[in-house]
Amino acid sequence: MPENRYVLLDRDGVINCDSDDFIKSPEEWLPIEGSLEAIALLNNNGYKVVVITNQSGLARGLFDAAMLEKIHTKMQRMTAEKGGKIDAIYFCPHGPDDDCDCRKPKPGLLKAFADDNNVNLNGVTVIGDSLRDLQSAEAVGASPILVKTGKGEQTLHKNPNLNIPVFKNLYDAAKYITSRQ
Repeated sequence: MPENRYVLLDRDGVINCDSDDFIKSPEEWLPIEGSLEAIALLNNNGYKVVVITNQSGLARGLFDAAMLEKIHTKMQRMTAEKGGKIDAIYFCPHGPDDDCDCRKPKPGLLKAFADDNNVNLNGVTVIGDSLRDLQSAEAVGASPILVKTGKGEQTLHKNPNLNIPVFKNLYDAAKYITSRQ
């Protein structure tokens, strides 16, 4: 088995319930049914899980870095309670009008992860619920998967000809990934 196998996940809408009002506190961070178990399933099959997420609520002043850390601490604690582990979290703190390289659909966060971990992104699985998640994956040669949770149904409706795997949720995607070993 290769030593460093990774699955990269978007956060809001993939791991936890999304909100048009943003996830601004640990209390608002609620896991999607089966998502934490999906991370544990991936881990138990030799995959490291990394979260790659846009967090423009920081730039919008809706929460600060300390609050984001509390949200992520809750996510990691609840994941551990289900037997899983998130190895790292990469986030873009910029807003949609900032001209950064890290906000998806740009691939900056994926490239930062690859550089930090000496990983070739070609073929690495990236799971998201929005077109920008898929576009950032494709920009670096990664293999995107769409889940129908969060904005996934809407993404599929607006892009019916996507030629990528599509699953009901993260757990079904994880079962697919681990069955192909």
